[in-house]
Amino acid sequence: MSAGQEALAGQEALAGAGVAALISSMIRDVRDFPEPGIVFKDITPLLADGAAFAAVVGALAAGHGPVDKVAGIEARGFILAAPVAVGLGAGFVPVRKQGKLPAPSIAKTYQLEYGTATLEVHEDAFDAGDRVLIVDDVLATGGTASATADLVRRSGAEVIGIAVLLELGFLSGRAQLPGLDVRSLLTV
Repeated sequence: MSAGQEALAGQEALAGAGVAALISSMIRDVRDFPEPGIVFKDITPLLADGAAFAAVVGALAAGHGPVDKVAGIEARGFILAAPVAVGLGAGFVPVRKQGKLPAPSIAKTYQLEYGTATLEVHEDAFDAGDRVLIVDDVLATGGTASATADLVRRSGAEVIGIAVLLELGFLSGRAQLPGLDVRSLLTV
């Protein structure tokens, strides 16, 4: 590695550390929400700060190469994915809970801790060969991200990466996403 490449790598690491510290300082823990025993990671203070929101959107968009579409997972993933798509000059595709899309769609049902859930995307949301970045707020068990990746692939498109604001490392969600480039801005 040349001296210039080393300097650039050092700057990227510092920028990444800065974004992680920013996120950590602006996420609020809400105990026992939405049910007892859960600690909800509330990102609304971060979203309310224009500079912090812009920094997060920029960090989520960085380093993926050409992107044709950004798939945002309902619901908080929409908030992050749409501005990422705009920043990349890419289209935005909403990945919705079952029954929320008006046109013909394809679905993927996946396991939750207690039961199942289903995600859908319009049949014509992706073109064959599209390079798709999946964006969400949190990577927990990996089920939602895995189901979304399956929907993208079934459409003939390519998943070039998954970018999340926050990863709950203790839940091992990455294990559900073998072979995918998963990037989180902060892991707790």
